[in-house]
Amino acid sequence: MIFETEVKEVLPRAPDVRSFRFVKPPEFAYKAGQFMFITIRKGEDELRKHFTISSSPTEDYLEFTKKLTDSEYSTTLRTSSPGDWVRIEGPFGKFTFEKGFEKSAMVAGGIGITPMRSMVTYCYDTGILSDTVLLHACRTEEDLVFREDFETIQKQNSNLKVVYCLSDPTSGWKGYTGRIDVSIIEKEVPDYRKRMVYVCGPPLMVEAMEQLLREMKVPLQHIKREQFMGY
Repeated sequence: MIFETEVKEVLPRAPDVRSFRFVKPPEFAYKAGQFMFITIRKGEDELRKHFTISSSPTEDYLEFTKKLTDSEYSTTLRTSSPGDWVRIEGPFGKFTFEKGFEKSAMVAGGIGITPMRSMVTYCYDTGILSDTVLLHACRTEEDLVFREDFETIQKQNSNLKVVYCLSDPTSGWKGYTGRIDVSIIEKEVPDYRKRMVYVCGPPLMVEAMEQLLREMKVPLQHIKREQFMGY
């Protein structure tokens, strides 16, 4: 379905990462984890790109979150402000949270955390007591998008555990460092073979994680993956 709407709010999330919120058309219904195409205007031209929806279906706005680069699309987004016109197409995608699996594990690389934010918020808002372990790998502590959101939910929901892993930590960082590997998964998600595993991030990270999970004997039908091109 196609809708025209407008920018409602622009929120800084991390260095060069912003969330763009739109007025939500009443007819726009989606599942947590899906994506949409967003068309914006640059003068007389229209620019179109797809993004995972980082808001939850339970929230009264639509939001996507992007790491801004030097691309034409990102450069145009940097000047976005409330009231700006946008066209939305969607929803699309099968990387969604579905009821039926009591336990899940989510592995996100960088800005690949966006569908996880939608899923976790959706479960919390609707009272779905899914036992979820979220592993988020980033370069630095500043790059941990939605950290406050997850920590707030984690304090109120004992079914959620969030684990961070940094590749370029400061000397004061007390969490995991490097990449998410077998030892981290075995320690934080010891029953990983019994869970639905969601993996999202840059293509190379997703490919490597899927290979790792298969080597760890996670059933292929228990692995859901989403690649973020142009990361």
